[in-house]
Amino acid sequence: MSAFNAIGADQEVDTDAFTPGVEPRATWCPGCGDFAVLKTLKQAMVERGKNPDEVLLVTGIGCSGKLSSYFESYGFHSIHGRSLPVARAATLANPDLEVVAAGGDGDGYGIGGNHFTHTARENHDMTYIVFNNEIFGLTKGQTSPTSPKGHKSKTQPSGSAKNPIRPLEWGLNAGATYIARTAAVNPRQATEILVEAMDHDGFAHVDFLTQCPTWNKDAKQYVPYIDVQDSEDFEFDVHDRDEAAQMMRETDTRLHEGEILTGRFFVEEGRPSYSEEKRQTGQMPDKPIVEQYFDEDAEWKPSSDLLDRHR
Repeated sequence: MSAFNAIGADQEVDTDAFTPGVEPRATWCPGCGDFAVLKTLKQAMVERGKNPDEVLLVTGIGCSGKLSSYFESYGFHSIHGRSLPVARAATLANPDLEVVAAGGDGDGYGIGGNHFTHTARENHDMTYIVFNNEIFGLTKGQTSPTSPKGHKSKTQPSGSAKNPIRPLEWGLNAGATYIARTAAVNPRQATEILVEAMDHDGFAHVDFLTQCPTWNKDAKQYVPYIDVQDSEDFEFDVHDRDEAAQMMRETDTRLHEGEILTGRFFVEEGRPSYSEEKRQTGQMPDKPIVEQYFDEDAEWKPSSDLLDRHR
């Protein structure tokens, strides 16, 4: 049993358990892809046998940031681009929690891009969902890091002169050990991918295509999509880094040509997570910090004293 008594408890839970009583109805714009993320996240938690007390959802700023308001669990609404460092701290302190971080493409790939790189590099054991609608939605339609070249917006009235970033390749180069792309129009696949991402031991990066009908009317609605695992046109080994990289490049290129490829792109098994490596080298205590604080027989002491001071 965990320090939190609810963790590991045998309870029957359905998706209604993840619907909060305070703010049960999401207020995103009609047609927004964010509704699909909320629905599939609830379903994924049920399929994994989780209850709300076993989950921490950390969000940033933007339309995606409201996810934690509409999802019943422990939640932390951080500042712009900072959901990952908060999630990392929670994972290190209490590894029994199911930690999910979420942010938009501007939040995650722009303002919080440095955190994305180093969280993936260190392979923290968590799931990171990036709502990718190729626009800054909450702040009313500015060009984002994933907006296609030539896209016109309030900040780029003559069209963006920059090529968009390639999220899948970025995650691979940074060191993520599970990388997938899904879309709001494919809830079945999205649920399966989120379950796999949370089951994965290490940093799981899910690029979730979410249409924005209000501020990005020029963007495709991400249909029709092709599941690369179901299509005979694409054969590659998700466990082979080189083959995954080639498939990711083709996928990100085709996205802005109107062809939507989704699925699992890279899975690396057996690589220790950040916490595991730190424990192996004696830089983290074997007993999680949160359990030491909840142990009635343990002597209370500041976190700085839980490890020997650096010499």
